[in-house]
Amino acid sequence: MTNEELVEYIEGEYGIKRDNPFEKYKDITIFRHRDNRKWFAILITVGAGYFGRKGKEDVWTLGVKCDTLLKSSFLAQKGVYPAYHMNKEHWLTLCLDEIEDNDLKTLIDISFDLTKKKYKKTKSA
Repeated sequence: MTNEELVEYIEGEYGIKRDNPFEKYKDITIFRHRDNRKWFAILITVGAGYFGRKGKEDVWTLGVKCDTLLKSSFLAQKGVYPAYHMNKEHWLTLCLDEIEDNDLKTLIDISFDLTKKKYKKTKSA
């Protein structure tokens, strides 16, 4: 999936708009919940060397939050790496030109659910 296809998918699937909050870094795109403003994904380019690739080209990646219990199993999949920019305990970096679309969508769903607003359960009588 390309970066533009990814933006279209996220905006359509979750009904949100991309956010480019950094004046200095126009190519960084954030996806966040409308109600609590928490990020669930960050679209960013990373140097190819981070992924052990030769060359100087940048690679489009998506940072997503992941449950720490599931993280190690996802890291075994192609295109999934330890977080580049975010907290390495709770976030993963997904290389868009390597990861399978279904795995990408699954990880976005997990991140979306982990970061959504938590509502307190009311006690029933």
